[in-house]
Amino acid sequence: MDALVVAVDGPSGSGKSSVSRGVARTHGLRYLDTGAMYRAVTWWMLENGVDPADPAAIAARAEEPVLDVSTDPDAVGIAVGGLDVSGPIRGAEVTAAVSAVSAVPEVRGRLVALQRQIIGVGGIVVEGRDIGTVVAPGAPVKVYLTASAQARAVRRSAELPGTVNVDLTKAEMERRDRHDSTRKADPLAKAEDAIEIDTTAMTLDEVVARVVGLVNDLVDVR
Repeated sequence: MDALVVAVDGPSGSGKSSVSRGVARTHGLRYLDTGAMYRAVTWWMLENGVDPADPAAIAARAEEPVLDVSTDPDAVGIAVGGLDVSGPIRGAEVTAAVSAVSAVPEVRGRLVALQRQIIGVGGIVVEGRDIGTVVAPGAPVKVYLTASAQARAVRRSAELPGTVNVDLTKAEMERRDRHDSTRKADPLAKAEDAIEIDTTAMTLDEVVARVVGLVNDLVDVR
């Protein structure tokens, strides 16, 4: 298990975070949310007056944010320059800008390098949108989670505070998915050897059990 890397990819609302943490807990592995890293950089750009619609300005400052990421599945968090931003990075302003910031090659290059450094020799479940294709293409377990747009929108709406319009959430998620799957740098994509799991009609426990089973099968084979 110390050398195991489990790559979990998929669009927003497919269940990546909850499933990845569940698998990590089951096997005593570390957990890395790469999406939070892109959100943290986006938050920093906004706080420092960098226009998310200006790729050149973002690229010029891509090396400046100092990130500190927790890999404990029971104590998930991320700090920028020593400030805990776990809450702020989930706000509407960051959500609206993160796709644009994430598409800048200099941002991706820096964060992919940092993600690989955190992964190290393994013992970790990593979730994102390009883990199996770019960050850890050699991961022995690759999973691509998906679900219907409606199911994903309902799940994401339930995570947000207050009363949320599901249709608006769905439209925003579909916009972001289109942007992320068509960007030139490391687009959202399913690795050829990833196992796709449609979570639309599945409970969280069922999806976790399915992925845990894949990990167990690999360990048994070895």
